[in-house]
Amino acid sequence: MSELFVYGISGEALPPVCVRQLESCTAVVVSKRFTSLLPEQGPRRIAVAPVQEMLVAVADALQTGDVMVLASGDPLFYGIGRTLIDRFGPENVNFYPALSAVQLACACFKLPWDDLVLLSLHGREPGSLAGRILPHTKVMLFTDHRNSPDRIAAILLQTLRKYGDEKRLGKIRVRVAENMGTGDEKLTSGSLTKIAATRFGPLNMMLVEQDLPVMNLPVFGLQEGEIIHSRGLITKDEIRAVILHCLRLPARGVFWDVGGGSGSISLEAARLVPELSIYTIEKKQEGLENIRRNIACYTLYSTHLIAGEAPDVLEALPDPDRIFIGGSGGRLAEIIHHCAARLVKGGVLVASAVLETTAELAPQLMRKDGLKVSVKTVHVNRQGTSAEKEKQFNPITIITGKK
Repeated sequence: MSELFVYGISGEALPPVCVRQLESCTAVVVSKRFTSLLPEQGPRRIAVAPVQEMLVAVADALQTGDVMVLASGDPLFYGIGRTLIDRFGPENVNFYPALSAVQLACACFKLPWDDLVLLSLHGREPGSLAGRILPHTKVMLFTDHRNSPDRIAAILLQTLRKYGDEKRLGKIRVRVAENMGTGDEKLTSGSLTKIAATRFGPLNMMLVEQDLPVMNLPVFGLQEGEIIHSRGLITKDEIRAVILHCLRLPARGVFWDVGGGSGSISLEAARLVPELSIYTIEKKQEGLENIRRNIACYTLYSTHLIAGEAPDVLEALPDPDRIFIGGSGGRLAEIIHHCAARLVKGGVLVASAVLETTAELAPQLMRKDGLKVSVKTVHVNRQGTSAEKEKQFNPITIITGKK
């Protein structure tokens, strides 16, 4: 059977071994960027995009001979390599990588990269960019025409200003390397403000660096005293643990925290599952300010603070995989109805109830809206040292509905 030969290109010329191999190929897959590197007379050219059409054309060309694919850098590092292996099998694909864009950028920046966080935005939805970048000391981004350095910097600026995190804003350093390995290579460095106001060519890598304080916190288990709240209005540690267990958070997706209060449930969820997009809904100004400060304190920018009252503000949010209702403001029936309708198939809705009337009504409403319901009541008693008097808290009923 004919074979695929995948050559990584770094710089402005084809490697001699690639030129020799090309002479025996029946077709070559090439992007506009590398077209000028090919000899005028040569095998049939196949455009790399659209990818599905390219794969069909390659399969057809393989019936008559070998096919070459020209790719940027290392084809197996955020490149076309995975797609080719999945389609044609590893036994039929041969790789000849060049220096990757990450290697070239780190060489330009004189930056060791064994501890670098890598984030590719090539043809991908960015998700919560601030939430994926800001928790780390240094992040290298593969940008594209939609997610350009200026746009990314503007998003980080907007997010940090929204949450009043001016201290962090002033410490972030950005470097951008354009057209690496070519005669047009250019390096730009500066603040988020400078980068947001600068325009860049389409071929670039972006580095975001900052000095983060060492907090030495556990992965799970923030205590009430570590979360900013008002007048004791916070979900107790033990109850928070049970609620998060009932939610069974997915590795990624959308989570609504309705009636956020201090944001304690959102904070724990964001720390447990960094790729989860969290929307915390709160209507009280005091609560909003507490949540805003907690998000900034723990660098949990995958959490989006939504000011307003449910269910009114829920309409504009993406459909959730998980929902927690911690407060309803007397609109429990409306909120549950809206949440049950928007919850994705297989999703989970959890509500907590202090009042007996709520504990009785919530399961009825969930069942009415087609959810499979289970109910548990949690009693919490605390006693520190043997000399301290045991402290008993009001029982909390936790209602779980599954779609």
